[in-house]
Amino acid sequence: MTQSEIKFIRSLSQQKYRKEHNAYLVEGDKNAKEWLCSDAVIKYIIAESDWADQSGAWIQKHPEARVHIVETFILEKLSLLQTTNNVLLVVEKPDNTTGYIPHEGWSLMLDKIQDPGNMGTIIRTADWFGIRDIICSPDCVEVYNPKVVQSTMGSLLRVNIIYSDLTAFLVKNRKDTYAACLGGSPIETFKDPKPGYLLMGNESKGLSDAMLNIADHKVTIPKLGHAESLNVSVATGIICAAFLLG
Repeated sequence: MTQSEIKFIRSLSQQKYRKEHNAYLVEGDKNAKEWLCSDAVIKYIIAESDWADQSGAWIQKHPEARVHIVETFILEKLSLLQTTNNVLLVVEKPDNTTGYIPHEGWSLMLDKIQDPGNMGTIIRTADWFGIRDIICSPDCVEVYNPKVVQSTMGSLLRVNIIYSDLTAFLVKNRKDTYAACLGGSPIETFKDPKPGYLLMGNESKGLSDAMLNIADHKVTIPKLGHAESLNVSVATGIICAAFLLG
């Protein structure tokens, strides 16, 4: 690999360069194979020789990719993780915002979710429950942040995610909206709810007043213990299970 290629790949650790180059990083054997089995456009496959020898079928699925077989120390230079993996991909970001219309059924709507781990877990939760769309406010953490990508474990490939002004989006794409908050109706009172948007808020501040005011329904997970609050990704999973599984 050239020094300019190494510099380019390392630059993708920063959001401004991911946006400039329209690309993001995927690391590790399991994640790499998820992406290589998909129709994602792969720009680079950088791997150790042992991994490449065992993964020829996956590599051949992407003739568009530049393949570099490298020594471990090169991957150590490129990796953003504490423990270096034996393969790294550079992937082209999809364009899924033009004329976007959400699918039928349930969607998630996220307001100011800022922790990469929470975002990744919420994406995996959506994938688990068959939710195909997540609409994020512009101040949510970027889904191509390496920590988000890593924690989605491939679910990022199967969930459509866009960033939009939530109020404007709701005006154009109206569905019933359920806001998760303290002081709402207990979750068990919603019997066979009409599919719509499940609105989840910021880790520390919850939903903005604007989102609470626009919601058709307010839902609360009753507590039996003394914890002050629930982690937002945990709360998302509980409500999804209650609403989608009955």
